[in-house]
Amino acid sequence: MPELPEVETVRRGLERLVIGKTIKAVDVRVPKMVKTDFDRFIWELPGQTIEAMRRRGKYLIFDFGQQIMISHLRMEGKYLLFPNDVPDNKHFHVFFHLDDASTLVYQDVRKFGTFELLAKSAEKSYFKQKKIGPEPTKTDFKLAPFERALLSSQKLVKPLLLEQKFIAGLGNIYADEVLWAAKVHPERPASSLKKAEIKRLHDETIRILQLGIEKGGSTIRTYRNALGEDGTMQRYLQVYGRAGEPCPRCGTEIQKIKVGGRGSHFCPKCQKR
Repeated sequence: MPELPEVETVRRGLERLVIGKTIKAVDVRVPKMVKTDFDRFIWELPGQTIEAMRRRGKYLIFDFGQQIMISHLRMEGKYLLFPNDVPDNKHFHVFFHLDDASTLVYQDVRKFGTFELLAKSAEKSYFKQKKIGPEPTKTDFKLAPFERALLSSQKLVKPLLLEQKFIAGLGNIYADEVLWAAKVHPERPASSLKKAEIKRLHDETIRILQLGIEKGGSTIRTYRNALGEDGTMQRYLQVYGRAGEPCPRCGTEIQKIKVGGRGSHFCPKCQKR
């Protein structure tokens, strides 16, 4: 699943491609992807001009001024812009025909992506209901509430970090990277962490996710950004996908285990239980 850096990179690509363009018609081939009223989605989108592209956690927000369309890419969703004719592809499911004769296409092999058309005034309550936590920036992601949340939980630290109510957009890849950088074992109970360890987790979450954005996300499996370009963050990953390789810090062999049902990479020497 694309994580925050990948979704932010898609947002930036779409910002370059579609801002100022008006939707003339919409063709949805897989109606179940639309989670709000389908008829309203089809009839109210034409005539809407894309004024801004925003993001909240892993959600993309097409801002039309009075209304917004919230898009979640799920496992393998991606956007493609075709200046003229759109080629046949069984995985193209939603077509936004724009006023310059181009077409923005949503592609999704698994058909898990979602679309919701809302009044802009409903945005705050929407994300409050979804329990989306703070963005991983120095301004939004405060240490004190993060520390309180971890110390009051009996859950293992990695599954806890993946709960979007603590940090928006942190997923499996970057959680492994954060835990390795902070020298915390993924199976540590959150309540057992020392304050210094929590501070490292906090700071490394901000650093690593911002680095991921800077590098255009990690191109692993099928991810590409809205401009059809690969990200480069995979070159900077220290432990994810590197089971059997030496730890970049101490040389010990990286191991992979299942934690909360997710594959987790760690160094048994640097990240002691």
